[in-house]
Amino acid sequence: MDQEVTLDLSKWVEEYTSDLYSWALYKISDSELAKDLVQDTFLAAAEKIGNFKGESSPQTWLFSILNHKIIDHYRIKVSQPVPFEEKSMSGFFEKDGDWQESHKPKNWQDEDDHNLLDDAEFQAILKKCLDALPKKWSASVSLKYLTEKSGEEICQELGITTSNFWQIVHRAKVQLRDCIEINWFKS
Repeated sequence: MDQEVTLDLSKWVEEYTSDLYSWALYKISDSELAKDLVQDTFLAAAEKIGNFKGESSPQTWLFSILNHKIIDHYRIKVSQPVPFEEKSMSGFFEKDGDWQESHKPKNWQDEDDHNLLDDAEFQAILKKCLDALPKKWSASVSLKYLTEKSGEEICQELGITTSNFWQIVHRAKVQLRDCIEINWFKS
């Protein structure tokens, strides 16, 4: 690497770190991980600086590298198996598969025609409950029910099989329902 390129890279670090960090933090919501991704971006840029032809601005090139780092992070996170603890599900069901009386779903119907999704407090609790789910579960439920994507699209986007998707959705709905009932329908 020649001196001129090294000076450019040093200048880029000074010039673009703040913007790259802000973007990474926005996408990841984890300060330490965002810093790591920005650092990885500059390391990758240093390794590939010879490939930079100047056809785009340095900022555009660096953001492209960062976006690939973010995608790789989520790809790895989604592909990690979600541990299934038999104890957590057995707390909801009897041995024959019926609901335990204490965890049996309550009727959510309202006497008036009030839609729960129009209620800001309910939305906050739903978000809290979605955030408490494993990332793959939360993404599956959000994509299916909030963005109304098809199961096939979701499987392709998350890189999971159809049977895995339906299993995830079922488990996520059970946990969401329990979380919402605890936090929204407090007796």
